[in-house]
Amino acid sequence: MNLFSEVQCHADRRNRRLSLAVLGVLLAGSAFAQTAGVDSVIGEQVKAEEAAKASQKRISQLDDESTKMLAEYRQMNAEAQSLTSYNQQLADQVRSQSSEIETMTRQLAEIEVTAREVMPMMQRMLVTLEQFIALDLPFLVEERANRVAQLKEMMTRADVSISEKYRRIVEAYQIETEYGRTVEAYRDSVGDKTVDVLRTGRIALMFLSLDEREAGYWDATEKKWKTDNDYRDALIEGFKVAKKQAAPDFIEVAIPAAKEVG
Repeated sequence: MNLFSEVQCHADRRNRRLSLAVLGVLLAGSAFAQTAGVDSVIGEQVKAEEAAKASQKRISQLDDESTKMLAEYRQMNAEAQSLTSYNQQLADQVRSQSSEIETMTRQLAEIEVTAREVMPMMQRMLVTLEQFIALDLPFLVEERANRVAQLKEMMTRADVSISEKYRRIVEAYQIETEYGRTVEAYRDSVGDKTVDVLRTGRIALMFLSLDEREAGYWDATEKKWKTDNDYRDALIEGFKVAKKQAAPDFIEVAIPAAKEVG
């Protein structure tokens, strides 16, 4: 092989090496370009998915807010209806109270006239009650006297209504009336002795000593206590009845003899 041929072969090999190098560069560039394109597409897809999630989250928030606002609207509407009904009730009450005020105003004017008539009547009732107790059998003397004294004190008080004063006086009369229908046993003093006293209505008032050895009764004619042991056994049985230790039964009591009228 001549020199020219060797040079030509050497040049051809060099050209082939250059061509291979260029081809490698071109292939590497193409692969890089393809990889960059795929990454870009993936990135855009991720961004689109994130945007979709954010949109869905916003839609859910808006839906929750809409539901909450609808519930609040319904509640406020119900409250408005309730307030309307309540205002109507108040208006009806105001009209009713206005009517009552007018009625009470007329009644107050009538009460002033009634009070001028009732007060003297109640004072007379108290005087009568006090006199009746003074003439009655001497049972529960202190308790009954205190009741009358309290009623007298009450009559002077301006903070007690006329109706309450009248009610209390009538109540005292009822208590006195009840005494005439009941049997009662209590402890009291006769002279300087403490005794058990038996009251049988307003028919008789009798006593028995604590040792049950001495008995007696109130003489309504002579207005004093008298000793009479003939009633001792009857009194013992009478106290059992009064204390509900025995069934009700007939007992012997001291009754003042009838007086001739003429």
